[in-house]
Amino acid sequence: MFYGRPLSPRSWRARLRNDPMPIPKDILACDKSQAAGDKRICDALAKALDQHLPGTECKIWHAHPVWFLEGNPIVGYHKLKDCVRLMFWSGRSFEEPCLKPVGGFKTAAARYTSDDQIAAKELKRSLKKSIEIQWDYKNIVKRKGKLERVKTEEAIAPKTHGLRGASSFGARASF
Repeated sequence: MFYGRPLSPRSWRARLRNDPMPIPKDILACDKSQAAGDKRICDALAKALDQHLPGTECKIWHAHPVWFLEGNPIVGYHKLKDCVRLMFWSGRSFEEPCLKPVGGFKTAAARYTSDDQIAAKELKRSLKKSIEIQWDYKNIVKRKGKLERVKTEEAIAPKTHGLRGASSFGARASF
């Protein structure tokens, strides 16, 4: 069962089919503006996030591609001076060695300088945890900077959310 706001007909159909939504044109344009090596990283990340987070909303937020679940940011990526950083808003709670703490609150990230550094199993595991483990960033201003854990039943249950099998993932990214 889906908890939260009603979905648009397009999102609703995608969820029923268990299909990812097409990557929005503004995200594709943002990725296309990167240098060749960084573009390959961004394209691989966008494809993986879109594939393993069907039913989520993705958009450019503060000039970076970000995926949201029920209006709560869960994962996004952006170009830094020397790499592309994949950031999970609740990543410190994942207890994943591939993610390093970033800034304040509960954020953690992985950094990539080449698309062959993206370990598909680690990425898929972290994406699954981004659905299961969430801190409520959506209401952080209303709560005056205090983060609260989103209860699992308030989020989309992982089996309903439709994470796909590992068939398209090997030890390294092949997307």
